[in-house]
Amino acid sequence: MAIPTLLKQYREEIVPVLKEKLGRTNVHSLPQIEKVVISMGIGAANQDRKRLTEAADHLTILAGQKSQITRARKSVAGFKLREGQEIGCRVTLRGTRMYEFLERLISLALPRVRDFRGVNPKAFDGAGNYSLGLNEQVVFLEIDPDSVHHAQGMNITIVTTAKDNDEGRLLLTELGMPFRK
Repeated sequence: MAIPTLLKQYREEIVPVLKEKLGRTNVHSLPQIEKVVISMGIGAANQDRKRLTEAADHLTILAGQKSQITRARKSVAGFKLREGQEIGCRVTLRGTRMYEFLERLISLALPRVRDFRGVNPKAFDGAGNYSLGLNEQVVFLEIDPDSVHHAQGMNITIVTTAKDNDEGRLLLTELGMPFRK
């Protein structure tokens, strides 16, 4: 199996830069990406089952592996939600699929977002993990726009081994994440 370009770039170009900027010599102490979690919450899934299957199919196509249907943990009367009801889908990417997805996200999908001026540089969780949301799945080239009957947003969480937000921001900046100025 071929090594993804982003992984190759990380190993050959980004690791020396991180060593220099963070002042560390041990490669294993440098921040790296652990996993990428892509999730879609389908609010109308309890009225229309087709929306859930369509979103799960699109998520499977763009992730390259089967998506998992998520269920409600608790009943919430205000949202007409019952425990165990199917409400969304998610997929966790690791290894080469993760780097291939990130490469497509950074270089192809984000520039296709309408009125794109960069992603929010403050969307870190305090432990170096980054989350962003997209309004439509059609920004990915793998999704055929004619097959989309309901535009569906998605959340993408990039989990890193960084100790704090600054390390995570440095890692993602070096990987090419287009942060807003």
